[in-house]
Amino acid sequence: MIRLHHVAQSRSMRTLWLLHELGVPFEVRTWPFDKALRGAEFLALNPAGRVPALEMDGRSYWETGAITEILCERFAQAGLGRAPDHAERADWLIYLHFSETISQHTAALTQQHIALYDDAMRSPVIMKLEAKRLAKCLGVIEARVAVRDYLLEGGFSAADVSVGQAVYMARHFVRLDGFPALSAWYARITARPGFVAATPITGEKDQLYTRDYYEPWEGK
Repeated sequence: MIRLHHVAQSRSMRTLWLLHELGVPFEVRTWPFDKALRGAEFLALNPAGRVPALEMDGRSYWETGAITEILCERFAQAGLGRAPDHAERADWLIYLHFSETISQHTAALTQQHIALYDDAMRSPVIMKLEAKRLAKCLGVIEARVAVRDYLLEGGFSAADVSVGQAVYMARHFVRLDGFPALSAWYARITARPGFVAATPITGEKDQLYTRDYYEPWEGK
């Protein structure tokens, strides 16, 4: 039995998409993005109080990068990982974990635009800096996919899932118009049934983002 503990439009979507791509049976428990994640029940699954948590083999796993590596090794026949002796292993790991760099900048912008409920808590300077840092990250992906269809020459992999989900969140704060190669790659990977199945229905309860794009905020 595999059970994913998930919050819509959060980093746990990365694991949800991967599970669909792997084609293995699993179930999902969706949590609200609130203090329930700090309750004893959830902390027993992930002591950091964050999603995802993945129950498998009688224990719980957490941290998306670790979960991705574990799942790709466990279900190696799906071909979404790269074995330790594979020529693409290093690049697979680099881009798999680069998704977290993208997500950290997105998380800072999500906090500034959404989580902070009082304008006095928000900083136009932080928003501007984090958006520029996020755009630089997208520039790295732009250069990578300008000369190949996917992040690795060997084809679609869990690296595309991880970075693709990070871009799904990032595009709420940086427009993709200035990244034509990235936009084409993103269109390819998000057309996959696995991504479609992992995407929340518009208007679904407990989504983090209520807008497609959050304009830069200049303050009052």
